[in-house]
Amino acid sequence: MELVYLHDWNAIFVPDGTDFEQIFAAQRAASKIANSQPTAIVYRTKKGWQYGIEGKASHGAGHNLCVDGFYRALQPLLDRMGGTLPRCEAGHQRCAVGKDKEVVEECFWEALGTIRTALQENRPTVEFFSRRLREARDRLNGRNRKTRRRGVPSIKAIFDTADQTEGSIPQDLILAPGKSTTLRGELGRVLGYYNQISNGAILAAAADLLGSTSVNSAAQGFPDGYYNAQTNPGARLLSIGGICEDAMAGILSGLSTRGHHIGVGSSYSAFIAPLGHIASRLHAIGNQARRAIAPEPYRPMVLICAHAGIKTGEDGPTHADPQALQLLQENFPLGTMVTLTPWDPQEIWTLMSAALAKRPAVIAPFVTRPAERVLDRKALGLAPATTAASGVYLLLRSGKKSRGTIVLQGSEVAYAFVDEAMPLLRKEGIDLDVYYVASAELFDLLPRPVQEQIYPEARAQEAMGITGFTLPTMGRWVRSEQGRLRTLHPFQKGHYLGSGQADMVLAEAGLDGESQFEAIWRYVKER
Repeated sequence: MELVYLHDWNAIFVPDGTDFEQIFAAQRAASKIANSQPTAIVYRTKKGWQYGIEGKASHGAGHNLCVDGFYRALQPLLDRMGGTLPRCEAGHQRCAVGKDKEVVEECFWEALGTIRTALQENRPTVEFFSRRLREARDRLNGRNRKTRRRGVPSIKAIFDTADQTEGSIPQDLILAPGKSTTLRGELGRVLGYYNQISNGAILAAAADLLGSTSVNSAAQGFPDGYYNAQTNPGARLLSIGGICEDAMAGILSGLSTRGHHIGVGSSYSAFIAPLGHIASRLHAIGNQARRAIAPEPYRPMVLICAHAGIKTGEDGPTHADPQALQLLQENFPLGTMVTLTPWDPQEIWTLMSAALAKRPAVIAPFVTRPAERVLDRKALGLAPATTAASGVYLLLRSGKKSRGTIVLQGSEVAYAFVDEAMPLLRKEGIDLDVYYVASAELFDLLPRPVQEQIYPEARAQEAMGITGFTLPTMGRWVRSEQGRLRTLHPFQKGHYLGSGQADMVLAEAGLDGESQFEAIWRYVKER
């Protein structure tokens, strides 16, 4: 009661949740409150009431078949409606219950049959409950509810647009080289674009970081403020309990499951990846189970892992977390989760659209906090940003003779490589093939021959990695023991990094451009 009242709900208390007069009185009272706030009715009950296993002891399995507690629990029904349940007799085969599966099934079937017979012989009771169900249906239909004047959101427009991007970027989202922007800001703009074309099919929330993580841009062009069913139904931002990533993820999962909206939640990757993990897993399980009755694509939710990685260094090791990706990447059945790890703001549209086109249950983009300079990729000899759609791509192709293979993952290490290490390598005439991992799952969803064509096994056997995440996330791309020993990662010095500006923390980790150059130089000489 204190919890719901604290969050500005109406709270009604029912002292005895087994007393129908109190229950009806509370429900009638709730229906008369007209202050536009939600109402919670709190019933005091006892778990396992009259079952014979009550309170905390009832958390777990119930009575076994053919034990005294089983019969006592069902006897009130049988006294009222008639019938008898099968019983074990000393020395009889049925006493092997729990050891013989066939006996268990037989006893269970007979018990169910007894209940069914009791219901069949008490038609007035069955008719009463059936009639009440029909009346409830008719009352609901009789309200003749209409959609709001703003119109119905079209989630289909999002998936249709994502399917048809084909390597193109909308004119409004193209970034000019030299401009300064953030990955999180571009993700917000992409979500805002999709929200506009779908008439508001995206609902966004954040753990008190709407502006900081730029997820509020998803609601641009819609009414200001938070969604309220009565007073502000057109708003696309949700207020879900402040810094409570697990609750937020759970609510967004339920919202997305309905199939009319995509729920988007945002927070520090250090927190939303672990705290949203359970809701994400259950959302994936539920989507998968639903296919047994409705063989349709999954219904995505989005967990924005914002302020990702060690470039959030001023917030220290509690927030500047390289471990979050390891909790999600390749940690779900294929097709249910897609993680995105763009390094360049220009990649956001391509990656987000490619993920939406695949219709996974969960999409988890990892985006950093600091502003970045938009690079002229063509002038630098880098692959176009749209190449990221394959998940893994050849960022920098060697010339006539490659001296080795480098695999990058993480915006901080990719920018350090391009801005600092790459000029030093070119000055020394060191020619390399450099790959970037933008999404392990998008790559995994490609046909095997295409995967081998993009990133051959031979490359994985000779590669060294440079990652802003943890070493295990490189396991797919760096297959040799020597390659793993050479791989640079935030924990390579055996400790969490300190607090400070991004460039200082990168240097402490040995992931700055000069350190990358020196490690690559050693790798080339050893080869």
